[in-house]
Amino acid sequence: MPAAADTAPNALRSQLERYLRHVGIERGRSANTVAAYRRDLAAFLTALAAEGVTEPTGITTPVVTAYARSLRERPTALAASSVARTLSSVRGFTRFLVEEGELEADPAVEVSPPKLPSRLPKALTIEQVESLLAATDGEELDRVRDKALLELLYATGARVSEAVGLNVDDLIGDEGTTEVVRLFGKGGKQRIVPVGSYARAALDAYLVRARPVLSARGKSTPALFLGMRGARLSRQSAWLVIRSAGERAQLDLELSPHSMRHSFATHLLQGGADVRVVQELLGHASVATTQIYTRVTADALRDVYGTSHPRAR
Repeated sequence: MPAAADTAPNALRSQLERYLRHVGIERGRSANTVAAYRRDLAAFLTALAAEGVTEPTGITTPVVTAYARSLRERPTALAASSVARTLSSVRGFTRFLVEEGELEADPAVEVSPPKLPSRLPKALTIEQVESLLAATDGEELDRVRDKALLELLYATGARVSEAVGLNVDDLIGDEGTTEVVRLFGKGGKQRIVPVGSYARAALDAYLVRARPVLSARGKSTPALFLGMRGARLSRQSAWLVIRSAGERAQLDLELSPHSMRHSFATHLLQGGADVRVVQELLGHASVATTQIYTRVTADALRDVYGTSHPRAR
């Protein structure tokens, strides 16, 4: 069965391929991001073909507006977040067509995405983090590895994908002691993040006692975190490590792959760290992304004030 993009008009399909090469090579977007753009825009081009739009000049504001409305109103309507993501892909494509001289004006610039509810990241308390980390105690190979993984996630604020992508050589320090870790974020952007004493100790224990045994079970790999068969630990497996630790710790809350990252940022700001320092540590391109965590800490302060001050209520 041909892909959706194969039913799109040739002229638009050709422009789509040029755009995907542009975002993948010139703008350095990840393979996963490019694949998401391809899915969104293939569906858009198929919808255009159904309406008889065969050239870039046929993409007008009413056409884009009608497509946005169809996403919300069709029987299997998309969630607001999915509609917003799809329209973001469309806007990127139409902006590219303008830059390439295929369109005189951007037809999507006036089409507003649906407003999304403000979702504050959920951070664990310090006590909950300590319980989660304690749930990885043990001498078994997987427990030693899991301790190192979770300690690293909390110590550095790394994304799970960044942590499982680490190689042993990304741990940097003197005389076998890890002082900093080299993380590769979105678009391959590199950042250096300090590693605290607890994470250093957990990593040292893993490298000495567990990783050599796990490595011997598989083919030679530079990967830092290994599965029980000796291959690089997958992102899905790392998420299972977090969830299993949460179950053993009996934490009555929903954990996500970003739970340790959110907790890292929130606890730093609660401890007095400057938001721009936290931005650098998290690898955010804009400080505005990091500032959502200042709302979290402000809400926590209001809650404490409201329950503690005699004249707060």
